[in-house]
Amino acid sequence: YGAPGVEFTGLHKETATVTQMHFISGQGRLLSLLDDNTLHLWEINLRDGYSHLEGMQSFILPGRPGFDSANALPSITRITVILLMSFCDVACLGTEGGGIYFLALPSLKLKEDETLFQDEVMQSVPDEYKCGKALGPIESLQEHPHSPNKILIGYSRGLVALWDHGTRQVDNLFLGNQQLESLGWESSGKLFVSSHSDGGYMLWPVSCSSPRTQQPISSTVPYGPFPCKAINKILWRTSEFPCHSESVMGVMTCFCYHFKCHKLMYGGLSVSLVMSDTDMGYVNFLIIENEKPVTEFDDPSSLVVLVEEELVVIDLQTPNWPTVPTPYLAPLHSSAITCSYHISNVPLKLWERIIRAGQQQNLQQSPVNWPINGGKSLASEPSQKGLLLTGHEDGTVRFWDASGVSLKPLYKLSTAHIFQTDCDHNDSLTQGSEEEWPPFRKVGCFDPYSDDPRLGIQKVSLCKYSGKLVVAGTAGQVLVMELNEDTSDHVINIATLDLLQDREGFTWKGHDRLAPRNGVLSFPPGFQPSVLMQCMPPAAVTAVTLHTEWNLVAFGTSHGFGLIDYYRRNPVLARCTLHPNDSLAMEGPLSRVKSLKKSLRQSFRRIRKSRVSGKKRSVGSPASKVQEANAQLAEQAGPHDIEVTPVQRRIEPRSADDSLSGVVRCLYFADTFLRDATHHGPTLWAGTNSGTVFAYALEVPSQEKFSEQSAKAVLCKEIQLMHRAPVVSIAVLDGRGNPLPEPYEVSRDLAKAPEMQESHSVLIASEEQFKVFTLPKVSAKTKFKLTAHEGCRVRKVALMNFTSAATEDYAENCLVCLTNLGDIHVFSIPGLRPQVRYDCVRKEDISGIASCVFTKMGQGFYLISPSEFERFSLSARNITEPLCIVECNRPLGSTCVGSNNLPGSPKVNQANGTHKLQSSEDGSSIADGEGVLDEIQAALSTSALDSPNNSADIALDTTGDITVEDVKDFFVSSEEAEKNLKNMSEGDARSPDILIN
Repeated sequence: YGAPGVEFTGLHKETATVTQMHFISGQGRLLSLLDDNTLHLWEINLRDGYSHLEGMQSFILPGRPGFDSANALPSITRITVILLMSFCDVACLGTEGGGIYFLALPSLKLKEDETLFQDEVMQSVPDEYKCGKALGPIESLQEHPHSPNKILIGYSRGLVALWDHGTRQVDNLFLGNQQLESLGWESSGKLFVSSHSDGGYMLWPVSCSSPRTQQPISSTVPYGPFPCKAINKILWRTSEFPCHSESVMGVMTCFCYHFKCHKLMYGGLSVSLVMSDTDMGYVNFLIIENEKPVTEFDDPSSLVVLVEEELVVIDLQTPNWPTVPTPYLAPLHSSAITCSYHISNVPLKLWERIIRAGQQQNLQQSPVNWPINGGKSLASEPSQKGLLLTGHEDGTVRFWDASGVSLKPLYKLSTAHIFQTDCDHNDSLTQGSEEEWPPFRKVGCFDPYSDDPRLGIQKVSLCKYSGKLVVAGTAGQVLVMELNEDTSDHVINIATLDLLQDREGFTWKGHDRLAPRNGVLSFPPGFQPSVLMQCMPPAAVTAVTLHTEWNLVAFGTSHGFGLIDYYRRNPVLARCTLHPNDSLAMEGPLSRVKSLKKSLRQSFRRIRKSRVSGKKRSVGSPASKVQEANAQLAEQAGPHDIEVTPVQRRIEPRSADDSLSGVVRCLYFADTFLRDATHHGPTLWAGTNSGTVFAYALEVPSQEKFSEQSAKAVLCKEIQLMHRAPVVSIAVLDGRGNPLPEPYEVSRDLAKAPEMQESHSVLIASEEQFKVFTLPKVSAKTKFKLTAHEGCRVRKVALMNFTSAATEDYAENCLVCLTNLGDIHVFSIPGLRPQVRYDCVRKEDISGIASCVFTKMGQGFYLISPSEFERFSLSARNITEPLCIVECNRPLGSTCVGSNNLPGSPKVNQANGTHKLQSSEDGSSIADGEGVLDEIQAALSTSALDSPNNSADIALDTTGDITVEDVKDFFVSSEEAEKNLKNMSEGDARSPDILIN
């Protein structure tokens, strides 16, 4: 990572964890160490006008000579420390066995005659210090600031030796009595500091005239006198006091404890910084210094701290040391992500207003530029702005700039202060604990804990033309908000909508609703709530949609759906979708009274029904004979190289009383023909988990009468899909087969008016098939049975606009779907002809599939881990990738000898293989040639990326992906197979040629 927009990605062939990374300064090269003890050399090379990171060769440290490889300890040559010498021609490798190996760069050739074993150092150690014990592994290697041939060697036991590599002898011995963790030189080379496992550090003098064995000048345990956590790393810099008016020389010591705090000391000034309120593991830190001529001061400018969950940069030259706003690597999961929502082509006016609101929140941040600035981005300015909204478990909605290769934080909206949460009474206790010693000051924003699980955001909808925002949560709360650039004090209008409509026999056993705060509340600039609609029972909201031209908001839960006129704060419609036998939906996700016995009873009933229905189907069924024949063939042994015909699946009808059949999966507003073929008007469509679609005709008053009249809703159509598959998406197509425009697009001349002369059609996508019906008669026009052909279930559906890569004048609208197998299918509309299929997400990555969100211009995002969004593109025209360059002046003759046996940046078809940290823009600072910038890359790379396999722990909105019953394996009849094959194109099986990474 370097300047914003500068990013490089490389992928090792091995699946081992990356444990260390080191820049070879000024050469555009990088060393990476894996936990299998292999070293890999990477090189930034220019190709096609852009820089690329390419793997050159690898190296593994051989066993110690004289040891039988079969009997030698496997860890004796395991690398613990890597020191790159100042001339960048040699790498010193410290090992667990206490030996030091010297590796020529960039050839990765071992200098066997220069190897330093622990025995050579032990000869200089006093007998009383030996005590029959080994010195232990190498913990730290530091080059002398003014004598490149001298290396400070720190052993785990506590001994530190100053080794003269030219004369191959020990100049000084420093007899430490505590387990060593880290070493740091003072810039003059006359002093160094050592940190230890007891939480203390020692100062040591270095002098040629004094005795060879040295004792420390001082020993300090900052949080003593009792032992504390180990100080893993310590740095020592001399500086002028940047926070004082007078120019006074001071000493800054920066060190990090194993758990969470960083302590900076300027002379007598001591400040502790805590990364978060949790015990978040520290990974690494470094200090960036200003580029100035050599003076008596080191002049540190920034402190870069990497912890397990985020990267924090602290400005050391501004009073109070504020944090620097990050253009990348911002923690997406500061609270667990529960939903995502993307807005394409955001108007500039709205964009600027959101940025201003975000700036008001960050007044305490540093005004300085991002200090990591290596490389240069060659990517052109994005043609349009893209917003990604993420809802979180703690009730916040975060706005991200998704226009470029990274996600840059813009604004954070919090909804917790609107409600009285379970933890409000602990505020006084929390304030009291903050006054305890030591006085930590919190920096960073990672905070995985939520005050109340009911605050979690489930659905978000934003109108980019009016600035209206709808936020719906876990406890049935629906907030209508409006963007305001001024602070406002007002009362929130509250309305309650009962979706059960006083149905008898149902009792809600889940969590209570969130109690709103009473009276006038103060809201900062940004999105401010105007209406709070509370649905009862307070179940999680599963669908929401907004139409700002009509002043309407529709939302759905597991019990039904409602319609609100938010201008008049008036409920318009409440419809219960529960089946009389659907008692499970009444308990809710956080019910404490769920009975294991009841769940088992329901499971056995389901199994018994499937057996009975199976027996009924077996009587006189041609499919049963085919199954018996296939079973007999399967039992016969056959050659393994024979390709088996893919199993096709019959779409099985579902029972109407399946649990959670009333869940509302999708809601949709459309101006179309519903009552007759001559008059069009506003309509509301709702799809449920049981395959039912409700279509309501709406009577919306004109703009002049909004304050006088309220909207009305009349049920006109009720469609029941034959197999009761859950309805995933609904969309109305105009007479040309194009999707209807968004609110305000036509009235503001931002889109073409829909074709109203020819008949409209409605596209209904269920988990098993896509079907187009004509309007207003609702007669079947065409369909494609995806489950019958592919044997998979539809999880996400979107209508995308694909513009030709050759010309902007030609574009097509297509239906795109993601299945539970992780593959993406593209279909033409309204003909539903398959166009192409891609493998995108691993089918085992359930959370990744559940978190996927499509954009309207042919791209998509999904969580590849709890902290990373992977961006992929289906469009040949809209591809977001880093295009950057790093200029490297390598010494003559400094070429890599080995063959290119490591892969470079994976580009094509690396569907779930290339980790893209979308919370950051990459950059490389190699061209700067400063050793401290080498440490930046090491600091940014020491934490291994979370495996996608661990992403199942993410708190995601999976309510919308509920599958009532698994598909049963049956062969389809020949008639169904022929119908599906008619819609198949010949090019369906061709390999994809679009970048997906």
